[in-house]
Parts: sequence; structure tokens; C-alpha cells
Amino acid sequence: MPSYRSINYVMRPAKSIERKMLAESFRRLHPFQRINEYRYVGFGSIYFSDFQLIHRELGIDDMISIEKDTYAKECFEFNKPYRSITIEFGLSGQILPTLDWTKRSIIWLDYDGKLDVDSLADIGTVSASCVSGTALVFSVNAHAEHQPRDQERADFERQTGKPFNIAEYLLSKLAQYIGPKIPPGTQGKDLHGNGVATVFHRTILNEIDEQLSRRNALLDPGDKMVCRQIGHFLYQDGALMLTVALVFFKASDLSVFEACGFDKLPFLRSGNDPYLIRVPCLTNKEIRYLNEQLPFLTATIRLKGPGIPDEVLKAYSEVYRYFPSFHEIVWS
Repeated sequence: MPSYRSINYVMRPAKSIERKMLAESFRRLHPFQRINEYRYVGFGSIYFSDFQLIHRELGIDDMISIEKDTYAKECFEFNKPYRSITIEFGLSGQILPTLDWTKRSIIWLDYDGKLDVDSLADIGTVSASCVSGTALVFSVNAHAEHQPRDQERADFERQTGKPFNIAEYLLSKLAQYIGPKIPPGTQGKDLHGNGVATVFHRTILNEIDEQLSRRNALLDPGDKMVCRQIGHFLYQDGALMLTVALVFFKASDLSVFEACGFDKLPFLRSGNDPYLIRVPCLTNKEIRYLNEQLPFLTATIRLKGPGIPDEVLKAYSEVYRYFPSFHEIVWS
């Protein structure tokens, strides 16, 4: 069964917050070009949540959804919310190379699986082909491996001929996904908690650097393509998910990139430390009470809520503008 029949992508609160934060980030691309003239490329699934947000918030009409489940064409076409969305059926590795890369684009490759050699190849396609001012967002499952069962331990011992070692086991599982792309110095003992996300983040950036090195080899200095990370998110509605947001631009367009002012958005991160999206559990009454105090907080004016812990108050103050509202409507 496809993942969209097991998970309602609309009802994931942390994902909803991330989606809105990214839309606000995309709006800042306007120094390169009017944002409504961009093209949006993504994986709409049957919900098309990001497509609806991008169209409403940014006014982008030119949208392409890549769908791998070719047997469900009728279902995808039926659920398509706007006529301006073109659905391309096939694997992303098949579709991306066929797109017109002369147009500035916002591409969100939002995978529900782990980083692997196929998704890294998609990064390579974008890095090698995109024009200056293109934004790439890349999301993958970065959840640490579960504790191996007895059978998995026995299989590992039989395959390696050595006693079971958890660090070696975790490293072998990582090798199944990204194999020769594992960053030098990666150790199995570090692949707990957020360790897989850290390795995936490094792998993504390494792949882009490698592709741009090839692309730029024979270009003049001003024409060389540069990539800057603008966002680095971790969130967890179930599995831990990693999202990396990047902008590609020619070296001669550095001043245009700087005019975007991505550093003015407090949730964007250009380095190795991610922004952790935390979704506090609050009642509707508590949310209304807290909203009445926002946004004018200072060192002396702090958010207050009866019985609400300080860490919950802080988390809400960071995401309240993007906080999802889910309501049940009873029709009679």
C-alpha cells in the first residue's frame, strides 16, 4: 500500500509548520525574479498540500507534480486541485532530466524514505542543470535504526563471521542506503538519535559540492554556480525527518542572493546545527490566550499561561504564526 494511503499528509502538525516556513522563505527569492513567475516542482501525492499552499501564498501557476505510482493515474488526476498542475508519471530520476531547466524553479524533493543513491542522483541532476536563482529543498527520513531483533543479530553474525557489534551493524545498515557516499570518518557509534540526520546532511552537501565542481570546471569565475544552504530543519510527527533548503546562483549574482535577506528569518539555518520544529500540545483556549499576548515579547515581557511549562511557552512563541488549525466540522 502506498504511503499516502497510510499517512494523511495534511494532518501532520510539524510538517504543516515546516511547509509554511518554507513558503515564507521562498517569498524572499523575489530579487532574482517575480516569485509568481517561478515554476514549482514537487511530489504532490493525492493531497497536493504543498501545491495548494504555494499557489495561494506565492501565486505560482506553473507547477509540476512527479508521481511514481503510474498505476494510480486516475486517482492523482481526480485529486489535482488546480488545472495549472501538470502531473508527470514516473520515477523522479526519470522525470527530472527531461524538464526544461532554463526556467527558475523551486524544487521540493520530499521523500518519505531514507537518503539513498537514487535520491542523491536527483540532487546531482538539479545541481548540474539549474539556472541561477533556483531553490532546492530536499527532505528524507533520518530516523535511527531500530534495535535489531535476534534474527537480525544472527544474520549479521553469519554474514560477517564475527560476534554481533551494534556499531558495525548500524554502519552496515547505512551502507545499504548510501554505500560509497558515506562521508569519511563516519562511525557506527554515532548513528543514534540525530546521528543519521547529521550524516545525511553532510552527504547531501558533499554531493552538491562534487556536482558543482564538475559543472564549474571550465566556466569563467562570474559564471560559476554557487550553492548556499538557507534552511536546515528537523521535525518528528512520527519518524525523524531532515529537510535541507538551498539556493543556487551564479557567482556574479552574489549581491542578488544577499538582497534576499534569508538571514532575517529566525528559523532559517545556514550551518550544521538544525532548527528543531517543536509542536507544543495546547488546547484551543490556551492558544487563544497566548495569541492575545503575541507578538510583542521582550526581555521583561514574557509569554504567560496558567499551568503551561516555560519550554512549551517558548516553543509556541517560535511557531505560532505557522501553527496549524485542525477542526472537526459536523454537517447536519
